[in-house]
Amino acid sequence: MIPRTVPAWKSRSDRFDATVLDAVERLEQTWPAEVDGIEFAVEDVPPSDPAPWEHGAVPLGRSFPAHGDLPHRVVIYRRPVESRVGDGTELPALVHDVVVEQVAHLLGRRPEEIDPRYGTG
Repeated sequence: MIPRTVPAWKSRSDRFDATVLDAVERLEQTWPAEVDGIEFAVEDVPPSDPAPWEHGAVPLGRSFPAHGDLPHRVVIYRRPVESRVGDGTELPALVHDVVVEQVAHLLGRRPEEIDPRYGTG
């Protein structure tokens, strides 16, 4: 039995959520005002209705611009992201890149502008 207070007790989903939170916190250090207005979420899989620009590829994340009372939103899809990493050591880098891509899309910037480390793994 593993006590709830040790890291090994966390589920894969909990660890993934923490990885997304770490990526968001890194961006908040450089873009505090811009990231503060974005709501982040994790879902297991994307909906079955792809966006028109998603030509058969399974999305790793999606961004939704603010609409009415809803703020900008970024959703990261856990299972597609996890399926693209081998042993798990690559997971934080891929999650970070997906978060950066989605934030860049919302802000109308290139991912490299949001984080110069984008794509470096």
